[in-house]
Amino acid sequence: MKTPVSDRLSPRALGLAAALVALAFDQAHKFWMLHIFNVADRPPMSLAPFLDIVLSWNYGVSYSLFPAHETAARLALLAAQGAIVAGLAIWMVRTQSRATAVALGLIIGGALGNAADRIARGAVADFFYLHTSLPVGPLANYVFNLADVFITAGVALLVFEGFFLPQERRVET
Repeated sequence: MKTPVSDRLSPRALGLAAALVALAFDQAHKFWMLHIFNVADRPPMSLAPFLDIVLSWNYGVSYSLFPAHETAARLALLAAQGAIVAGLAIWMVRTQSRATAVALGLIIGGALGNAADRIARGAVADFFYLHTSLPVGPLANYVFNLADVFITAGVALLVFEGFFLPQERRVET
């Protein structure tokens, strides 16, 4: 019986693959939404009672914190983001855990996708508007993109691994 490709790849290779896939999907989706679907020319579209398709430009980080409209502020955000990505990449290269490497790859790919927006467009394009009329916390009104989904999935995988995978299973060669 053949061994699955994921079992033959090193954690580093899996993490790099996850980062490249996340970055490619994010950038392809943003290109499609902005240049083919032309979301800017359309009114908000409801996908569900709690989810709409919109175009929102985020000049800051999550929830538009630390908005950076000027070049110097945008460069500062990019520098901070670059330092974080570098730290995550070092962690990814050093880990022996496939789950950790994939999780970090997803986070890195998502972060690079948003950084690419900030470089090319001056702001991050967000498309999915999650909302509710109930005061249920920070996700009551949240606009995000696929890069944010990949980042969240990576963080969730790290948390899952930390809580539910025994230490012996996390260290794989």
